[in-house]
Amino acid sequence: MNLQEGSNASPLKIECHLTSNSQSNLQITLDGLTPSRLPFSPRGGCKFRMEEAARSPLAAWESFYVIVGSSGGALTGLQFVVIALIAEAKGRSTAREVDAFGTPTIVHFCAVLLVAAILSSPWRGLSSVSFALGGCGIVGVVYGLIIVKRARHQTGYRPVFEDWFWHAVLPLIAYAAFLISAVLLRSYPERSLFVVGATCLLLLFIGIHNAWDAVTYVAIDRLQTPNEPEAHEEVEASDSQSVMPQSREVSTTTR
Repeated sequence: MNLQEGSNASPLKIECHLTSNSQSNLQITLDGLTPSRLPFSPRGGCKFRMEEAARSPLAAWESFYVIVGSSGGALTGLQFVVIALIAEAKGRSTAREVDAFGTPTIVHFCAVLLVAAILSSPWRGLSSVSFALGGCGIVGVVYGLIIVKRARHQTGYRPVFEDWFWHAVLPLIAYAAFLISAVLLRSYPERSLFVVGATCLLLLFIGIHNAWDAVTYVAIDRLQTPNEPEAHEEVEASDSQSVMPQSREVSTTTR
């Protein structure tokens, strides 16, 4: 048996020649892909492509990314509701606060939806998947740094440690994991795909937490704001009462 691979051919295309006198099966493993058993005739050579074998690691994750992608799309609509609630808060938030703490949540959900679509597409090999996933990772890391810059420059809200952790640190870790998984995808496909799946779940949980945090902040702020006019009225009433005795004293002295 002679197994050769052309110098200019892709790793998924192999030429093989059998010199055996009887039919046999050849078990192959290529770039960490799932082994496949292929039948060969005793008289001729064979040329085959491992396209289906290359897609087998992705095919095993198809149901997972259908669930994750659907969740990302549905939660994007949830964030629209959160933004509407923030807009109804009377002057409590500006565009800078929304850009720093509201828009990134939608981006995280859309990133999960995009990665799910990429890994559910009918790719011929893992190279294209690696490039697409790496592009998402690079864009995500750059956007994460932009989030940090926006959060530092806005003045309407002072972030605490929890805010930095959920809005800046964890998203940067997630997008960096996408980038690293894309680099190692061809060498370690199974482990890399597990990292990608876990990262998608992490981005979903980050978005859910940040959306809930924004809703609770707006709700608490609304409960506190009605008391402010009452306190202001009490101050005005006390001032008026303090002024009235003084006016009476002035009137008596003039008499």
